[in-house]
Amino acid sequence: MTAAAEKPAPKGVGNELQKVADLLGGPRILARRITSPLDAHELLVNGLPGSALDHLVDGLLVIHKTDSLVKAVGMSLRTFQRRKDAPDKPLSQEQSGRTWKFAEILAKATDVFGSQEEAEQWLERPAIGLDQRRPIDLLATPAGIELVEQYLTRLAYGVYA
Repeated sequence: MTAAAEKPAPKGVGNELQKVADLLGGPRILARRITSPLDAHELLVNGLPGSALDHLVDGLLVIHKTDSLVKAVGMSLRTFQRRKDAPDKPLSQEQSGRTWKFAEILAKATDVFGSQEEAEQWLERPAIGLDQRRPIDLLATPAGIELVEQYLTRLAYGVYA
Protein backbone atom coordinates (compact mmCIF):
# COMPACT_ATOMS: atom_id res chain seq x y z
CA MET A 1 0.00 0.00 0.00
CA THR A 2 1.34 3.43 -0.88
CA ALA A 3 1.78 6.23 1.61
CA ALA A 4 -0.95 8.21 -0.12
CA ALA A 5 -3.42 5.33 0.23
CA GLU A 6 -2.66 5.03 3.95
CA LYS A 7 -3.19 8.71 4.62
CA PRO A 8 -6.42 9.30 6.57
CA ALA A 9 -9.15 11.51 5.12
CA PRO A 10 -8.99 15.15 6.17
CA LYS A 11 -10.62 15.87 9.53
CA GLY A 12 -14.40 15.97 9.22
CA VAL A 13 -14.59 14.43 5.74
CA GLY A 14 -15.62 10.98 6.99
CA ASN A 15 -18.30 12.46 9.23
CA GLU A 16 -19.67 14.61 6.37
CA LEU A 17 -19.71 11.61 4.03
CA GLN A 18 -21.50 9.56 6.67
CA LYS A 19 -24.21 12.22 7.07
CA VAL A 20 -24.81 12.28 3.32
CA ALA A 21 -24.82 8.48 3.09
CA ASP A 22 -27.28 8.29 5.99
CA LEU A 23 -29.67 10.70 4.23
CA LEU A 24 -29.55 8.30 1.26
CA GLY A 25 -30.30 5.22 3.37
CA GLY A 26 -26.84 4.23 4.58
CA PRO A 27 -25.24 0.84 3.90
CA ARG A 28 -28.62 -0.92 3.91
CA ILE A 29 -29.77 0.89 0.77
CA LEU A 30 -26.42 1.86 -0.75
CA ALA A 31 -25.16 -1.74 -0.31
CA ARG A 32 -21.79 -0.47 0.92
CA ARG A 33 -20.19 1.80 3.47
CA ILE A 34 -18.93 5.13 2.20
CA THR A 35 -15.62 5.80 3.92
CA SER A 36 -13.90 8.11 1.46
CA PRO A 37 -14.66 10.54 -1.36
CA LEU A 38 -13.41 7.84 -3.75
CA ASP A 39 -16.06 5.42 -2.44
CA ALA A 40 -18.68 8.10 -3.11
CA HIS A 41 -17.31 8.64 -6.61
CA GLU A 42 -17.48 4.92 -7.43
CA LEU A 43 -21.03 4.72 -6.10
CA LEU A 44 -22.14 7.69 -8.22
CA VAL A 45 -20.40 6.45 -11.38
CA ASN A 46 -22.33 3.18 -11.09
CA GLY A 47 -25.56 5.00 -10.23
CA LEU A 48 -27.27 5.35 -6.88
CA PRO A 49 -30.06 2.84 -6.32
CA GLY A 50 -33.43 4.45 -7.02
CA SER A 51 -34.42 3.53 -3.48
CA ALA A 52 -31.74 5.95 -2.19
CA LEU A 53 -33.63 8.84 -3.77
CA ASP A 54 -36.91 7.48 -2.35
CA HIS A 55 -35.31 7.28 1.11
CA LEU A 56 -34.04 10.86 0.84
CA VAL A 57 -37.41 12.24 -0.27
CA ASP A 58 -39.37 10.17 2.26
CA GLY A 59 -37.11 11.54 5.02
CA LEU A 60 -37.82 15.18 4.18
CA LEU A 61 -39.78 16.96 6.88
CA VAL A 62 -40.78 20.25 5.23
CA ILE A 63 -39.93 20.02 1.54
CA HIS A 64 -42.54 18.25 -0.55
CA LYS A 65 -42.34 16.63 -3.97
CA THR A 66 -42.41 19.87 -5.90
CA ASP A 67 -40.97 20.96 -9.21
CA SER A 68 -38.14 22.64 -7.28
CA LEU A 69 -37.18 19.40 -5.57
CA VAL A 70 -37.22 17.28 -8.69
CA LYS A 71 -35.28 19.91 -10.65
CA ALA A 72 -32.71 19.92 -7.85
CA VAL A 73 -32.18 16.18 -8.40
CA GLY A 74 -32.33 16.41 -12.17
CA MET A 75 -35.62 14.85 -13.23
CA SER A 76 -39.19 15.81 -13.95
CA LEU A 77 -41.97 15.11 -11.49
CA ARG A 78 -43.39 12.49 -13.88
CA THR A 79 -40.02 10.72 -14.14
CA PHE A 80 -39.78 10.74 -10.36
CA GLN A 81 -43.24 9.16 -10.12
CA ARG A 82 -42.33 6.49 -12.72
CA ARG A 83 -39.13 5.69 -10.80
CA LYS A 84 -41.24 4.73 -7.78
CA ASP A 85 -42.35 1.66 -9.75
CA ALA A 86 -38.72 0.54 -10.27
CA PRO A 87 -36.84 1.31 -7.03
CA ASP A 88 -34.04 -1.17 -7.86
CA LYS A 89 -33.20 0.54 -11.14
CA PRO A 90 -30.12 2.72 -10.63
CA LEU A 91 -30.26 6.44 -11.24
CA SER A 92 -28.22 7.86 -14.10
CA GLN A 93 -24.81 9.35 -13.28
CA GLU A 94 -26.30 12.83 -13.65
CA GLN A 95 -29.25 12.06 -11.38
CA SER A 96 -26.96 10.28 -8.90
CA GLY A 97 -24.60 13.24 -8.74
CA ARG A 98 -27.42 15.73 -8.29
CA THR A 99 -29.13 13.57 -5.66
CA TRP A 100 -25.82 13.25 -3.77
CA LYS A 101 -25.25 17.02 -4.01
CA PHE A 102 -28.76 17.75 -2.70
CA ALA A 103 -28.12 15.41 0.26
CA GLU A 104 -24.72 17.06 0.81
CA ILE A 105 -26.26 20.55 0.90
CA LEU A 106 -29.08 19.35 3.18
CA ALA A 107 -26.49 17.83 5.55
CA LYS A 108 -24.43 21.04 5.57
CA ALA A 109 -27.52 23.22 6.09
CA THR A 110 -28.59 20.93 8.95
CA ASP A 111 -25.21 21.49 10.61
CA VAL A 112 -25.50 25.26 10.13
CA PHE A 113 -29.10 25.59 11.32
CA GLY A 114 -29.09 22.86 13.98
CA SER A 115 -31.93 20.69 12.70
CA GLN A 116 -33.07 19.16 9.45
CA GLU A 117 -36.44 20.89 9.76
CA GLU A 118 -34.77 24.33 10.02
CA ALA A 119 -32.45 23.47 7.13
CA GLU A 120 -35.37 22.51 4.89
CA GLN A 121 -37.27 25.66 5.82
CA TRP A 122 -34.17 27.69 4.88
CA LEU A 123 -33.94 25.90 1.51
CA GLU A 124 -37.57 26.84 0.80
CA ARG A 125 -37.40 30.54 1.82
CA PRO A 126 -35.99 33.44 -0.21
CA ALA A 127 -32.52 34.28 1.12
CA ILE A 128 -31.21 37.84 1.39
CA GLY A 129 -27.67 36.73 0.53
CA LEU A 130 -28.95 35.00 -2.62
CA ASP A 131 -30.73 38.06 -4.02
CA GLN A 132 -34.06 36.90 -2.53
CA ARG A 133 -33.93 33.59 -4.39
CA ARG A 134 -34.88 30.32 -2.75
CA PRO A 135 -31.80 28.11 -2.29
CA ILE A 136 -33.69 25.01 -3.51
CA ASP A 137 -34.39 26.72 -6.84
CA LEU A 138 -30.68 27.45 -7.33
CA LEU A 139 -29.80 23.75 -7.02
CA ALA A 140 -30.89 23.19 -10.64
CA THR A 141 -27.50 24.36 -12.02
CA PRO A 142 -23.83 23.93 -11.04
CA ALA A 143 -23.44 27.72 -10.74
CA GLY A 144 -26.47 27.90 -8.43
CA ILE A 145 -25.18 25.00 -6.33
CA GLU A 146 -21.89 26.84 -5.88
CA LEU A 147 -23.72 30.00 -4.77
CA VAL A 148 -25.72 28.03 -2.19
CA GLU A 149 -22.61 26.26 -0.88
CA GLN A 150 -20.70 29.53 -0.58
CA TYR A 151 -23.62 31.17 1.21
CA LEU A 152 -23.91 28.25 3.66
CA THR A 153 -20.17 28.55 4.36
CA ARG A 154 -20.56 32.27 5.04
CA LEU A 155 -23.48 31.55 7.37
CA ALA A 156 -21.45 28.90 9.19
CA TYR A 157 -18.75 31.50 9.84
CA GLY A 158 -21.19 34.25 10.77
CA VAL A 159 -20.74 36.33 7.61
CA TYR A 160 -24.28 37.13 6.48
CA ALA A 161 -23.78 39.53 3.58
